[in-house]
Amino acid sequence: MHTTPTVLFVPGLRDYVADHWQTLMQARLPRAACVPPLEHHKLSCAARVAALDKALGGIEGPVVLVAHSAGVIATVHWARLHDRPIHGALLVTPPDLEVPMPAGYPTCDALELNGWVPCPREPLPFPSVVCASRNDPLAGFERVARMAADWGSRLLDVGKVGHLNPAAGYGEWPLAKSLIDALCEQPPSMQSSNVAHSA
Repeated sequence: MHTTPTVLFVPGLRDYVADHWQTLMQARLPRAACVPPLEHHKLSCAARVAALDKALGGIEGPVVLVAHSAGVIATVHWARLHDRPIHGALLVTPPDLEVPMPAGYPTCDALELNGWVPCPREPLPFPSVVCASRNDPLAGFERVARMAADWGSRLLDVGKVGHLNPAAGYGEWPLAKSLIDALCEQPPSMQSSNVAHSA
């Protein structure tokens, strides 16, 4: 069994985006995979949780999850339902799905109908880092800080980076590599309580 963690990327609702930092980072890592795009039921939270669980089932050894946007929310829903050990998780700019989002995004009613809300707030059973933007159009900083506290995650203020997607200029996000490396290199015995503090 491999002892070096595999990095599994968990994309948001837009799935594969060629110039997204997740896609670019996956291509550079020696042991990396991505949850495949959904062909059907693209807005279904349960379908995304099932796709994440299936992807994890195909990986032997430790796993570090790297989730962005709605992928973060799918990850915490998965964690509430499954008990597979996870080495660590990088949770980047989770959206606040419990308040109306800008035009062009799913409505609160559609998100509730598809199982996204309420968002789980139980402490995660693995070490995690939540990256919060100061000007994310999909979530206020204080709301994301509250999510991180509830999940027992370390909160990292990454500044004014929008939603950390190509529309906000990312593309490349160099900080991701050091954050992923730190999660991969931590001892497997670390618990989420060891990293539950603000940066």
